[in-house]
Amino acid sequence: MMARRRNVEGRIARNAKRIILFRRFVLSWFRKKGRSFPWREPGASPYVQVISEILLQRTRAETVSAFFPRFIHRFPSWEHLATATDEQLQAFLEPIGLWRRRASSMRLLGSEMIARKGRFPSSRQDIEALPGIGQYIASAALLFCNGGRQPLLDVNMARVLERCFGRRKLADIRYDPWLQELSLKIVDHPRAIEINWAVLDLASTVCTIKQPRCPSCPVRSCCRYALTCGRIAKTD
Repeated sequence: MMARRRNVEGRIARNAKRIILFRRFVLSWFRKKGRSFPWREPGASPYVQVISEILLQRTRAETVSAFFPRFIHRFPSWEHLATATDEQLQAFLEPIGLWRRRASSMRLLGSEMIARKGRFPSSRQDIEALPGIGQYIASAALLFCNGGRQPLLDVNMARVLERCFGRRKLADIRYDPWLQELSLKIVDHPRAIEINWAVLDLASTVCTIKQPRCPSCPVRSCCRYALTCGRIAKTD
């Protein structure tokens, strides 16, 4: 375990300058090319931002964006979620799939948040103990509600980071020490929210799964994948 930790720390140290450049490039690109969504509007409440992340799991952002205003109009607060029935929530969530599971967990989370007066716990462990909350949503809660510099690490962000900085060791990104530590370093910045959004937008529009648009990528000059003609480097 200690050897793995030292290995990760060493990789982070060797990529320190690349991380700084990566942040600078994606933030500059995001100001010009970032996508516009309801939950990104100025003044969007922490409730709106966290709910959007719950809905975005396994669902395309454009799909969620199309029905999000209607959903928030009907369920504008934790209290409205808590007092809804599973059937009412299912009817609204059906267009984006997985509605049965999402409806139940969202209603239970609403009830828990009412009991907590709308405030998430301050620790990740306590947040992940809430209904329907995993690592990703816990990070979103810490990021949007508690001011924490946390990464919205999903398979899309992972793809960008791996191509740019090197591959992970473990299949599950939730437990891979390299991706976990790297993503934390990437967003360790006063504009952590924008960096998260920028990387997710980059993954969706440029650094796609198939046929990534490397020539138009803002981080191509510091990306291992681009610099090795489409091959992910296997060494640091």
